[in-house]
Amino acid sequence: MSRLAYQYVVLRCVPRVDREEFVNVGVVLYCQATDFLDVAWQVDRERLRAFDPTLDLDQVCEALGFVEGVCAGDRRGGAAAEKPLGQRFGFLKAPRSTVLQPGPVHGGVTHDPARQLEHLMEKLVG
Repeated sequence: MSRLAYQYVVLRCVPRVDREEFVNVGVVLYCQATDFLDVAWQVDRERLRAFDPTLDLDQVCEALGFVEGVCAGDRRGGAAAEKPLGQRFGFLKAPRSTVLQPGPVHGGVTHDPARQLEHLMEKLVG
């Protein structure tokens, strides 16, 4: 098996931007060599409520559903979902000042991008 280069970003929920606190809620992984772009996510509602009891958790989940749509290339992702995979990843990794923000871009090598996504989720989100 060959080693495949990939890039990923951790998705962070920032309940109160003014406090600069965040909780990791997902990972987006892109592997150009295999045309792989996917997201895995998990929202710990109790933990996020501890940061801000007024946070609209359904809206956070909807935003993560949008990311799923962009990765899958389906209607949930709007116009961004119609772009080539590399552009979609570029859209998803772009900095934002919203409640759902991507962290810095990281990279690595793997034999299996889907399994690597699972591993990163376990390690970085929990």
